[in-house]
Amino acid sequence: MSESRRTSQTLHVYRAEGVRVVDGANLGDALGFAGEVVPDDVYRLTALAAERSLRVTPAPGSALRIAADSEEGHPGAALHLDSCLTFMSGDGSTTECLVLVEVTGTGDVAQVYAMPLVPLSHKRDYVLVGVSTDTALQRFAQVACVSFTAGTMITMATGAQRPVESLRIGDRVLTRDDGPQPIRWIGHHTARALGAFAPVRIRSGTLNNTGDLVVSPDHRLFIYQRRDHLGAGRAEVMVRARHLLNGDSVTQVSGGFVDYFQMLFDAHQIIYAEGIAAESLLMDTRTRAALPEEVEHRLADLLPGHRRSDHHSLEVQEALLARPDAAELLKKSSGG
Repeated sequence: MSESRRTSQTLHVYRAEGVRVVDGANLGDALGFAGEVVPDDVYRLTALAAERSLRVTPAPGSALRIAADSEEGHPGAALHLDSCLTFMSGDGSTTECLVLVEVTGTGDVAQVYAMPLVPLSHKRDYVLVGVSTDTALQRFAQVACVSFTAGTMITMATGAQRPVESLRIGDRVLTRDDGPQPIRWIGHHTARALGAFAPVRIRSGTLNNTGDLVVSPDHRLFIYQRRDHLGAGRAEVMVRARHLLNGDSVTQVSGGFVDYFQMLFDAHQIIYAEGIAAESLLMDTRTRAALPEEVEHRLADLLPGHRRSDHHSLEVQEALLARPDAAELLKKSSGG
């Protein structure tokens, strides 16, 4: 599959040289691989450290590839997950950070990145208390998975509305393209509602939704435009929830914890949540690690079908949505 047809994802990262040891065995060193870091070292963001956007697409195996339109990194370069590091701050709170490594075509390291799962502060020290090479893929998959929050009402095959947390494997859900379809797997995890895990709330009525829709930031919503007010050049579009943030009717909900639920079908589907169309989980090399091992083996045959049914060609690029009235225009376009 060509890169243009793969599902891309934007990661918010720091270059490793912007995260340095200010006290400990590796004093002065930048953040490094799992085999190089030393527990109890104290890290701090440098004065010039800045969060950057690294856009990636799935690649064969567990690797990622840097997308052609990425702000950071070399387009086409391979990107590997090295480890998940856990830091503790002075107030006792913990912060997880994924270490990603960009490599050249000859296998040399081009750049090391730190991807914090909650925001880092220039004013805080971070003590390294945990290093894991086993959980990195799973934690990354949880970020990549599109998820509904507890309480989201899902339209069933009968037309009935049920909260997502009450659904079970085998329950039949109404899909836009294939009618009633049975759920093959349901995932659930609880996360701190910060940074990459802070959900987006789309207030009731904003996109003709019957209730507040609260989803993971990269969750894509399907909208049929009767008139193309947005300028997308087509009637059917998909937009990521975070691209609609406007500080009013679409906001990011930070603080506390959030219960996320994922639904997997035989193919990537468009289902109905709070009365509007939204995607189900797409199983690919980014999200596969979120499945328990026994389930992953049992459902491995679904992966090719999900690749074929991805709706990436309908996705509206962020540049078209970089306006405060994007949600209003989409509602108007759909006849709302």
